[in-house]
Amino acid sequence: MPTLFDPIRFGDIAATNRVVMAPLTRNRAGAGRTPTPLMATYYEQRAAAGLIVTEATQISPEGQGYLDTPGIYSPEQVAGWRRVTDAVHAKGGKIVLQLWHVGRISHVSLRPNGQSPVSSTARRANSKTFTAKGFEDVSEPRALQLDELPRIVAEYRQAARNAISAGFDGVEVHSANGYLLEQFLRDSVNDRTDAYGGPKENRVRLLLEVMQAVVAEIGAGRTGVRLSPVTPANDAQQDSDAQGLFNYVVEQLAPLKLAFIHVVEGATGGPRDVAPFDYAALRSRFTRGNESGAWIVNNGYTRDMALDAVAGGTADMVAFGKPFISNPDLVARLRDDAPLALLNRDTLYGGGAAGYTDYPVLERTSA
Repeated sequence: MPTLFDPIRFGDIAATNRVVMAPLTRNRAGAGRTPTPLMATYYEQRAAAGLIVTEATQISPEGQGYLDTPGIYSPEQVAGWRRVTDAVHAKGGKIVLQLWHVGRISHVSLRPNGQSPVSSTARRANSKTFTAKGFEDVSEPRALQLDELPRIVAEYRQAARNAISAGFDGVEVHSANGYLLEQFLRDSVNDRTDAYGGPKENRVRLLLEVMQAVVAEIGAGRTGVRLSPVTPANDAQQDSDAQGLFNYVVEQLAPLKLAFIHVVEGATGGPRDVAPFDYAALRSRFTRGNESGAWIVNNGYTRDMALDAVAGGTADMVAFGKPFISNPDLVARLRDDAPLALLNRDTLYGGGAAGYTDYPVLERTSA
């Protein structure tokens, strides 16, 4: 049976191990929402991961919802990300860019010309975002018009092309954690009555159009997606039939032959048992139609849980989030069953090197 530390190939990506660095928002982009040399150092330090999924990165100015998060829509941003990918590749790592549109999880102070956020709905989320004043309530959105949706799809397509131009090994489309694409998926948020609302077939339409566009642009072997079937993050209340909805989502995605699906099990960063859900049933729908794609699991996995998941065949790869912040050498620590360094929560969002690139690695003596 495979182990967590064995190599794996999924789509067009060959990884040296099955430990994934999950996307982690750190709010350290520079002027023009451009990746900085410090960000290149941060990712380079963690390049031993089998796969790095970058922090969520907005596909357009409209897609931004948090202060100092990076974009992938300007030449300067592409050049900034190229420094990151070059640094990771020089260390032998693989890295994909997470493509992001926050939808209604935003604040007018972060919007172009102070415009309202956009969503599937005009209902405001009971959630907060990070602005120049700290954490503030999100602003009231407006519902996207039908004639605006092709533009959204085109922005995802162009962002994927820009990511490849920046040297990424692929992209992960962010359709989780209560952001735009999930705002269309869940009937607890989506109150539309047009072709993108109502039955699940309509609510899934925008995600499928985005995925088809990205695959057409950069190839299925470099494309993945993140899903979070039951997380309550960002006021995404439970869908009336979460199992049926996400079974259908994966059934529709499987024929695209994606490189991977990355699933948040339970509440993002919280309880894994927040709501009943059969993840094995979800995975079976992916593997039946796509035997070469990787199934990546995430949320609260310990070393033992990760080892068991890969050895037992319930996952191909396991993603770790917060442990990678304070343990740049996490793969080695997991392999050696070494203690993990503690996280400094005061330096998670914004700032400089402190709590970002200054976490130490374990000293090791050679035999």
